[in-house]
Amino acid sequence: MAPLVVMLIGWIAAGILGLSGLVYQADSWSGSLRFALAAMFAFTAASHFHPRMRPELVRMVPPKVPARALLVTATGGLELVGAAALLWPASAPAAAYGLIGLLVVMFPANVHAARAGLIIAERAATPLVFRLPLQVFWVSTLWWVARSTSPH
Repeated sequence: MAPLVVMLIGWIAAGILGLSGLVYQADSWSGSLRFALAAMFAFTAASHFHPRMRPELVRMVPPKVPARALLVTATGGLELVGAAALLWPASAPAAAYGLIGLLVVMFPANVHAARAGLIIAERAATPLVFRLPLQVFWVSTLWWVARSTSPH
């Protein structure tokens, strides 16, 4: 749930900065959402490299998947690149669609963590009854950003 909190706080902060005229790219709902999603994906990317969180994320990857640690590194890097690319309107649609794909590809790790009853960040993995709607929410917000940032 921490990523959702980061995103919501980021959305409010970006909206305030946009309305104040300090960050003109954040002066709309979708513009401020781009910044909020970028903050959230930067936050989650950092966890892929944090010494305490990394082993937990590696355990989330289903055991049958080879090179689990490498996969965690790769997905963290892709999240970071996607977060940065969301900040520029020209690259935001491609970043949003790429991050949608990444969320879909990474979802089995969340399923495994929930079904195996793993402890992540000192808490039980998010139950699927909450995790699936959260994934749908993030995919929807990314899709909205992609569609609203694309040239028409």
